Amino acid sequence: MTGKILKILEVEKGTSKSGKDWQKINFVLSTGNEYNPEVAFQIFGEEKVANFIKYNKVGQVVDVSFNISSREYNGKYFHNLDAWKVFKSDAAEPNQSPLKEVELEKASAEDDLPF
Repeated sequence: MTGKILKILEVEKGTSKSGKDWQKINFVLSTGNEYNPEVAFQIFGEEKVANFIKYNKVGQVVDVSFNISSREYNGKYFHNLDAWKVFKSDAAEPNQSPLKEVELEKASAEDDLPF
């Protein structure tokens, strides 16, 4: 998913039931879509959080690879978008990938049939 980073929230830290320390960070991406344009992701793990903070900032257009996870709590289900790779995008703005433009040009050329 490609989008512009709108917000980077504070790092959250804690200790698991097994006594291991953990940390995560959440960030909000603007996809530029008409409906539901903002998507919140989380990054989990000390090294991944440190790298995200080091290489990303608000306003930057990025490509995000992520997994969707769900868990049940008191009969309700909650979902997380777990980002595992965030890189600077080649697209100037969200939803402006060169591939989409090429596909549109190709479709237009095919529509120009003489019959």
